[in-house]
Amino acid sequence: MRRERGIVGCGLLACVLAGCGGGGAAGSHLDPRAMAQLRAVLSEEPRLPDGFTPRPGEAWRIPFDKAGKNCRTMLRPAEGRAPSQALTAQAAVSYAGDNLGEQAGVALARYTGGEAADHLDELADALESCRRVSSPSGTDLRSRELPIEDVGDEAVGARLAGRLNGYPYAMDVVLSRAGDTLVSVVHTGLEDVDAGRTRAMVDAAITMAGDR
Repeated sequence: MRRERGIVGCGLLACVLAGCGGGGAAGSHLDPRAMAQLRAVLSEEPRLPDGFTPRPGEAWRIPFDKAGKNCRTMLRPAEGRAPSQALTAQAAVSYAGDNLGEQAGVALARYTGGEAADHLDELADALESCRRVSSPSGTDLRSRELPIEDVGDEAVGARLAGRLNGYPYAMDVVLSRAGDTLVSVVHTGLEDVDAGRTRAMVDAAITMAGDR
């Protein structure tokens, strides 16, 4: 999967700190004011694509227990578990869509010292190396490139499709950067997800990153 600049090869609001729990992870210096700003842009009347509820739910969670390191690495930022080095703030929520089983997870993670670009490089490697998720419980998802052009400063994307616990399932994953902010979007649904709606949600998330 090739990475190029500008090309992408309902409950309570959840803001999950790096490394989970309530404390900061090693290498991070969390800024309470910045954390509040990110929470606000994700929860206070966010400008979402048609068909998504503006009432945020808890952070999206990886829906399978068994997955390789690379697959879990590329998905953790959308859970609110972005890489911790030079992290100053992060927030993660989910929005319900009106299609069958549709959900979008959106997370923003802010960094200092150019670390957002470095972390995206590492996440791009993980995304490219994540080829398949399978388990004896009936999960078999295969990955392919998701091409979406002109997103943020740089971005990568993939679609995982197949079966989750025996049911048809699809997931678009887009990891992008807007300045010093890592923007993570996961768009899921039963049977299929609309790439156009994925793109619209990514654009909305990039806009929210710029509002903080």
